[in-house]
Amino acid sequence: MRETSVTIGGRTLPVYSLNTVVVGTGAAGYNAADRLYAYGQRDIAIITEHVTAGTSRNTGSDKQTYYKLTLSGGDPDSVREMAETLFSGQCVDGDLALCEAALSTQCFLRLVELGVPFPQNRYGEYIGYKTDHDPRRRATSVGPYTSRKMTECLERSVRDKGIRVLDRMQVVRVLGDGKRVFGLLCLNTAREAEPRDAFALFNCRNIIYATGGPAGMYRDSAYPYGHYGATGLAFEAGATGKNLTEWQYGLASVRPRWNVSGTYMQALPRLISTDARGGDEREFLTDFFEDRGEMLSKVFLKGYQWPFDVRRVAGGSSIIDLLVYLETGKGRKVYLDFRANPGGGDIDFGSLSGEAKAYLESAGACFGTPMDRLRHMNAPAADFYRDRGIDLSSEPLEIALCAQHNNGGLGVDCWWQTNVEGFFAAGEASASHGVYRPGGSALNAGQVGGTRAARYIAARRGGEPMAEDAFCSAVTEQTEALMRLADEVTRPQPDDPAGQENVSALWEAAASRMSRVGAAIRSAEGIREGLTETRRMLNDFPTLVHAAKGRGLGQALRLRDMLICQEVYLSAMENYLALGGRSRGSALYTDPDGVKPYPGLPDRFTFALDDASRGDWVQEVTRTSEGNVFRWRKVRPIPEDDDFFENVWRSFRENGNVT
Repeated sequence: MRETSVTIGGRTLPVYSLNTVVVGTGAAGYNAADRLYAYGQRDIAIITEHVTAGTSRNTGSDKQTYYKLTLSGGDPDSVREMAETLFSGQCVDGDLALCEAALSTQCFLRLVELGVPFPQNRYGEYIGYKTDHDPRRRATSVGPYTSRKMTECLERSVRDKGIRVLDRMQVVRVLGDGKRVFGLLCLNTAREAEPRDAFALFNCRNIIYATGGPAGMYRDSAYPYGHYGATGLAFEAGATGKNLTEWQYGLASVRPRWNVSGTYMQALPRLISTDARGGDEREFLTDFFEDRGEMLSKVFLKGYQWPFDVRRVAGGSSIIDLLVYLETGKGRKVYLDFRANPGGGDIDFGSLSGEAKAYLESAGACFGTPMDRLRHMNAPAADFYRDRGIDLSSEPLEIALCAQHNNGGLGVDCWWQTNVEGFFAAGEASASHGVYRPGGSALNAGQVGGTRAARYIAARRGGEPMAEDAFCSAVTEQTEALMRLADEVTRPQPDDPAGQENVSALWEAAASRMSRVGAAIRSAEGIREGLTETRRMLNDFPTLVHAAKGRGLGQALRLRDMLICQEVYLSAMENYLALGGRSRGSALYTDPDGVKPYPGLPDRFTFALDDASRGDWVQEVTRTSEGNVFRWRKVRPIPEDDDFFENVWRSFRENGNVT
């Protein structure tokens, strides 16, 4: 990496010139850098807003899962069968599914070699269990912090190699001409108090974008604080979005943000709500369910069936998600309460469904309070909250229906390169999933995507970046425009209150609006309302936004990315509905011609299930100066390549099969 400087718009900016920049220090980003080095590309660096932030390091669940090919027992499995499982999730490209299946073992065993303690039996088999949408036993785990352990081990490997990591670098513009990438403009947040000296340029042939999902879009979110994503900037640079309508939502605690799956629900806590001040406590589920045994059985099943799924509303456990959503929509706060049994007194375990009763009996947990059962079945789950200042034995836990994972993202080919030459995406930033996905497949996808991108770059996209004078000429206009915007939002304001810092309030308004109109419950009217207001904020951004002095610029530019992202995502939802799309996956679209699953629900929960006829179609969207351009195409099928050994071996000798 070469370090120089350039003068643009009367300011001197440092310029870092190198072959490849990896953006993000989660499991996907560290793996991409580690693989680049191993494949021989050493002219690389990682940049990040904060090296210890992000979802990989700061999130998890009751038993966070890694999904890979079966490596134990006598159950038959194959790369092709795993690819077909991934492909069956609807709207999935077959080449990506095949890559994720084929490389799952390589990536998994690499993590083992780096020190991730995935469990194996005395004979060396890596044992597994079934997860959701999984016909085999491909799932494994090291506990609630699987992704954190992966990140720590990968980081250690990267640092041992001496790969440079530049912290406090916030990407604020992806530089390019819409066809190929030139580099990045970053804000050095350690210097944002002096905006004129806070920008830096990266001149590179390749970018691996491992920024995670667009977590900042939603107020009700299971993503950790400090993870925002930067997908809007990729759209601005011309990268195509894919399957943006497809998300995963589920119940999570508000502080800290953490999925309340598994034992948290299987312990059968009370679900209570209060008014905004904490008064008027009531068990709101009993207003809906006449049969207490049915109510408890559905609460129990939320442990297994954690994601909200429209197919499980009528007669299934996802009615619990809707009732929580409905209660919080009234301005009330909802809590899990482990201090006493639902309804008070003892539970009649014989009234539970056969599945719930058998599980609790096998666990020896048919006794006591929810806290007694939680500690008996999974003491670390209780300790997790205690270590964060919440004692579940003495206080309730606030929850909400939250955004947890984007199954869509940036469209990529089988080398995880976007439609913009030199711009790759790995991890949740890329769109390799569809409507449904096996639990834990996201962790594998992040490892596979970074590995594929690194291999392609090392084999096909080596060499020097642009000459610095050519680079400066190519990026001056975009750089000057962004710096002018920074000057406008940090300009001195008059003394009246209306002229003071408003980024936080604007962020809260935009995120709250997205949770209301573009999360698990959606309607054509709400989406239109959200689009109108989001576009207004974007159009008025230079005059509307007033950043705080000192450290407000980074947040203001992050708000811009979030609004761009919201605009593209909401327009994708609008387009989906306009073409006759119906409720599927984790999204319920209000449809007056549909069916209300329960008479007692409000009319907005009337919907029609998708019939899977769109399951082999992918929605793509590209942001242009004239507006968002949509394209619907058939999924790419699972490849049927010649697997005759001599042929594959010959081409592998010739070009490594990197074509």
